[in-house]
Amino acid sequence: MNITSNIVALSSAVAFALQTTLALLMLRYFSPEEVGIFSVISQIGFFWTTLALAQAPLQLLANHEVSVLDDARRAWYSSMLRFVFLLPVVASAIWWSGLPFVITLLWAIFLSLCQLTWMLAQSMRLRMKGAWSLAGVRVLPPLMALLVTVLAIFMQCSGSSLLFAALTGYASGAAWFLPSLHSARQAHLTPSLQTFHPISGDDRSTTLRMAHTLVDALLATELFMVWQRLYGAEETGLMAAPLRVMGFLPAVLHMAWTQVLLAQPQQGRANPLFVGLGGFACVALMGAACVFALEMGWLDSQWQGVRPYVLPLVFWQGSACVVAAFSYLAFQRFDARTYSWICIGLASLQGIFLLGLALIGERLPADSCFNWFAALSAIGLLGLSIWLNHKRT
Repeated sequence: MNITSNIVALSSAVAFALQTTLALLMLRYFSPEEVGIFSVISQIGFFWTTLALAQAPLQLLANHEVSVLDDARRAWYSSMLRFVFLLPVVASAIWWSGLPFVITLLWAIFLSLCQLTWMLAQSMRLRMKGAWSLAGVRVLPPLMALLVTVLAIFMQCSGSSLLFAALTGYASGAAWFLPSLHSARQAHLTPSLQTFHPISGDDRSTTLRMAHTLVDALLATELFMVWQRLYGAEETGLMAAPLRVMGFLPAVLHMAWTQVLLAQPQQGRANPLFVGLGGFACVALMGAACVFALEMGWLDSQWQGVRPYVLPLVFWQGSACVVAAFSYLAFQRFDARTYSWICIGLASLQGIFLLGLALIGERLPADSCFNWFAALSAIGLLGLSIWLNHKRT
């Protein structure tokens, strides 16, 4: 691992610790209903963000034949166009959720815009020199969100303070993007951008990237929407709280491992299997810590309903860590198109399963439905990992 990998890994670990602390504060000081409403609105915003980006941050990292400045500017403008075109879709999702329409739409707009710009800033900074920028763009947003949440708890604010905390964090991350556009004209870019012939790349069309992003975003949003509609905000909060914590670990692996290898493909690398299994072990430790906290009575009794979700989440998000460790191989071998089609197929199966739950889920307990969904997801992700591992040979 080179110095860039170490910086990104360390800053991602710090960001994960901040996110974990924030999640624990949510469990301790906010009700499941408040967390559920926050999770639904933030997930709608995330759906909007990821679909508007259409994996532009990944393309910015994988393709090295263009300048960072030009690529970042084009990515932001094209993402904003998609953002506007997606407004009717997002409005329909908000209406279907049953939440207050106008205020929910406003929160989703601001959250999505800031998150979109922040995600592009992370990729752009990764291809530029500067240890402080690599760490700051990852650590500052969760730190700001945590500070605002602590202040809200101290002042005994309502559950909407969680949305304001998230918005503050995303806005502080987005602020790294605009200065980077100006400084990129003078900054010394990494030598690979000037002289290195790329050994990896994103060979997918915009349509395929959009389709891949669409099914992923729809799946994540569909999960929250189905739970909200079938079981209510409280049960959604019980499911979303541990998912928010464990789901950050695959994201850490993606940022500290896959993104670095795509941005600097000439660097050496460790065995991805060990990296993925390490991520799986960390997810298992998080699950064990959650059960231990419940057993010790550190969490309010209203959070006892989290327990049935812990084990299936460990297998699901642990499998996602394994995929994250291997995913760079699809771009290294210029097989990103096949990778996307496999991911689309898997997400489609998961989505069909959730639609089935929406039809019959009221007859089944929430934990039983989630067990089946998590099992299907884990099996599919492990199968994808096996296919990616074959790319090493």
